[in-house]
Amino acid sequence: QVHLVESGGTLVQAGGSLRLSCAFSGRAFSMYAVGWFRQAPGNDRNFVAAINWSGGNTDIADSVKGRFTISRGNTKKTVDLVMTNLKPEDTAVYYCSADYYGFGSNYAPNYDYWGPGTQVTVSS
Repeated sequence: QVHLVESGGTLVQAGGSLRLSCAFSGRAFSMYAVGWFRQAPGNDRNFVAAINWSGGNTDIADSVKGRFTISRGNTKKTVDLVMTNLKPEDTAVYYCSADYYGFGSNYAPNYDYWGPGTQVTVSS
């Protein structure tokens, strides 16, 4: 059984930075791609970033490219999302997700497991 838990969400001022972490519990972490998605009130859940099982391939949404980076540590079983130059429109609940042997898709239905989410609020 796979469980994901996000952490690091908080209130931050515009222009600030945050590091979100996704902790994975279960077997074979290195065989899962991990994605980050976000959902603001009244909006769909949107792709933010993803990293494949080996860490050799990443994908970043255009809306956050140049500001957000994703990385993974297969020993610690974590995937981090570093967010810089945050804007009020980045305010959302951020979810991490895992896709067995995935390539790091931007399509939410490809992911098998989801965490409960962590709230990020960016004040102007």
